[in-house]
Amino acid sequence: MTINELNEIRKSKSDLIKVRRIIASEAEKLAEKTGYRKQVLVCGGTGCQSSGSKKVLAALEDELKAQGIEDEILVVRTGCFGLCSLGPIMIVYPEGVFYAQATPEGVRRVVKEHLKEGNICKDLLYKETVHEDGSIISLAETNFYKKQRRIALRNCGVIDPENIEEYIGTHGYEALHKVLTSMSQDDVIKEVLDSGIRGRGGAGFPTGKKWMFAKASQNDVKYVACNADEGDPGAFMDRSILEGDPHAIIEAMAIAAYAIGAHQGFVYVRAEYPVAVHRLSVALDQARERGLLGKDIFGTGFDFDIEIRLGAGAFVCGEETALMTSIEGHRGEPRPRPPFPAVKGLFGKPTVLNNVETLANIAQIIRKGAAWYASMGTETSKGTKVFALGGKITNVGLVEVPMGTTLREVVEEIGGGIPNGKKFKAAQTGGPSGGCIPAKYIDTPIDYEHLVALGSMMGSGGLIVMDEDTCMVDISKFYLEFTVDESCGKCTPCRVGTKRLLQILEKITSGKGEMEDIDKLEELATHMKSSSLCALGQSAPNPVLSTLKSFRDEYEAHIKDKKCPAGVCKSLLSYEIVADKCKGCTLCARNCPVKAINGTVKQPHVIDQSKCIKCGVCMSNCKFNAIIKK
Repeated sequence: MTINELNEIRKSKSDLIKVRRIIASEAEKLAEKTGYRKQVLVCGGTGCQSSGSKKVLAALEDELKAQGIEDEILVVRTGCFGLCSLGPIMIVYPEGVFYAQATPEGVRRVVKEHLKEGNICKDLLYKETVHEDGSIISLAETNFYKKQRRIALRNCGVIDPENIEEYIGTHGYEALHKVLTSMSQDDVIKEVLDSGIRGRGGAGFPTGKKWMFAKASQNDVKYVACNADEGDPGAFMDRSILEGDPHAIIEAMAIAAYAIGAHQGFVYVRAEYPVAVHRLSVALDQARERGLLGKDIFGTGFDFDIEIRLGAGAFVCGEETALMTSIEGHRGEPRPRPPFPAVKGLFGKPTVLNNVETLANIAQIIRKGAAWYASMGTETSKGTKVFALGGKITNVGLVEVPMGTTLREVVEEIGGGIPNGKKFKAAQTGGPSGGCIPAKYIDTPIDYEHLVALGSMMGSGGLIVMDEDTCMVDISKFYLEFTVDESCGKCTPCRVGTKRLLQILEKITSGKGEMEDIDKLEELATHMKSSSLCALGQSAPNPVLSTLKSFRDEYEAHIKDKKCPAGVCKSLLSYEIVADKCKGCTLCARNCPVKAINGTVKQPHVIDQSKCIKCGVCMSNCKFNAIIKK
């Protein structure tokens, strides 16, 4: 493909996509040039697919044909919009109206009333976009979006990820052309260095330095690899980028390959992510067909191609050396470092490995310049960060904010706060490798240094919110259960240490803990951090250490009082019926699976504690709030 051909595609598609980025009058003017009266975008990400977006899309296409307007409306299946809790999601342009939790029945109404007759179905819109007076605001003005700055996610929810022309219409492959025709290898590396971007996979190592070391390594063969083995519980940033904007990763890998002198790339992605794998495969085929991968790219003599390698779901393969070992066809186990991958990586050759989110920023840095990127964020943490916001939060989904945004802004403003009037208790960042940040630090800026100072870490970007009903000892146990299962077993500190930590936590949550167990936890965790082979073992104690630091009173309550303050740990719970509130309706007794509740009609009932299995069915069935958990 030549630059002229690229520009022709860009001209034909740019107005089409501008309509999706601009709301109201200007978009309406642009819409006249596209040939369509309206564009309807339906989220095709994994989250919305699980909520039924395929059925919504089928109903939309069928109804458009039934109404005879299928040639007037452009239907686009996109990647993730971010507001995953509202799926299936459908947006209509040029109005920019946001239909939430769409159903086939609702879509049929939208086609007839909105798309054909011009009357927006306001009762089906996302409630945050409709004011009390009936006026509609754009999605960009809602609390969820207005503080976001979407760079890595810029095309997710905007373009059709399986159409290379739509990516080109958003200046796609322009950065690759610029690099290959007007920049030296050193120029590219300097631009990435000056931008200040750091690895978004966890450790935060400067990306430009990694490329510089690999370029300096003398070897006839070098490799570029992309880490898409996203395994943290609750994390789905990288998967969503691959599903929504796969060409951005391909373009960035080609740029990295040119910068270090590589001609072969690998994307290591979990086989558990079929949508991401499919869309990446389609994108690779399209890039090859257009001459954007393969031999003599843009007629410059530069050759580069990419292979997909599927991972089997081992969390340890997120560690760079274990990932490379797996690509080579061996069991995914970490290797000692040094030598580092930039010197001796894949097949013993110099290798640059970046995760998906890091690569998603590269083309924008090349196009707009290092100074543009470095203008966002903090002094030591530049740019933006994508977070998968989950747990006890109203707006579950993907958010991208400038580094330095406070935890409060993310939780209370973007996330919409804690549901059901509960209080914010803590946030877990960095997944099993991270730590819990208590409520008193809610105004902490989110960047690499601040999170580490609080005993947590950025990690890949999972952010799990916890409310007052969360037991912090139980949370530590949950993450240790995960790391015990995922430890590769190669080194003793991790293989034995994680199991021993879990055993002590199980002892405490079952009511058999002793005060010296707290000292054992701290001592063992400290040794593991200093002696484990890879980051899995070194960081596995973080949830324990951070909760001990901020919530030691909960550990002590489990041990001294044999009580779980949050009412979570079953061994320490008891359910009791408040006689004054019990109406004797017998509903609890009839639903108890072990017949542990006794009483007569219209008389207060009693729970036999020797039979009670603490399942909570009685409490969930009681209509009079007469059952309490102690």
